[in-house]
Amino acid sequence: MKPAKNTICLWFDGEAEAAANFYAKTFPDSSVDAIHRAPSDYPAGKQGDVLTVEFSVMGLRCLGLNGGPGIRHSEAFSFQVSTETQAETDSLWAAIIGGGGVASACGWCKDKWGISWQITPRALIEAITDPDPAAAKRAFEAMMQMGKIDIAVLEAARRG
Repeated sequence: MKPAKNTICLWFDGEAEAAANFYAKTFPDSSVDAIHRAPSDYPAGKQGDVLTVEFSVMGLRCLGLNGGPGIRHSEAFSFQVSTETQAETDSLWAAIIGGGGVASACGWCKDKWGISWQITPRALIEAITDPDPAAAKRAFEAMMQMGKIDIAVLEAARRG
C-alpha cells in the first residue's frame, strides 16, 4: 500500500494492533490495513514483534507505532467524532468507556490507551452556534455541566 501524504502517527506501548482492531470494530468506515513486524531488535521490542500497524479511523489514515513506554498521550490531541443521534452518541461513548476508558467533561473521554475522543453530536455544534446569543449561551452552559452529551437536555436548554 502506498503511504498517504499525511498520516496521524499514534505511539503505543506494545498495543498498536489491539488499539487498531478496537477502532476498526467500534467506528464506521474504519479498518486495519497492514501489520508490519520489526526486522530486528529495537529498544521497545524484539525482531518479529509488531512494530507498526496501518489503520484508518472513519476514513482518516493512521499509523500505530509500538514505540515503548516513554511517551504518553494528552488531550492536546483528540479525535472529534460527529454523531447524528443520541443512540449513536451513547453507543460510541459506551464502547470507549466500557473498553477500559475514562469519562471526562463536555463530551470528552479517553480510551484505554489514553487517546482522547470528543463524542460530539451535531446538535451540540448547532446549539452553541445558534444565531440567538441567549440560546447559544444556555446551550453552552448546559454542555459545561455534562460528561456525555445529552441531546434532549441540550435542546431544552437552547429553547429556554
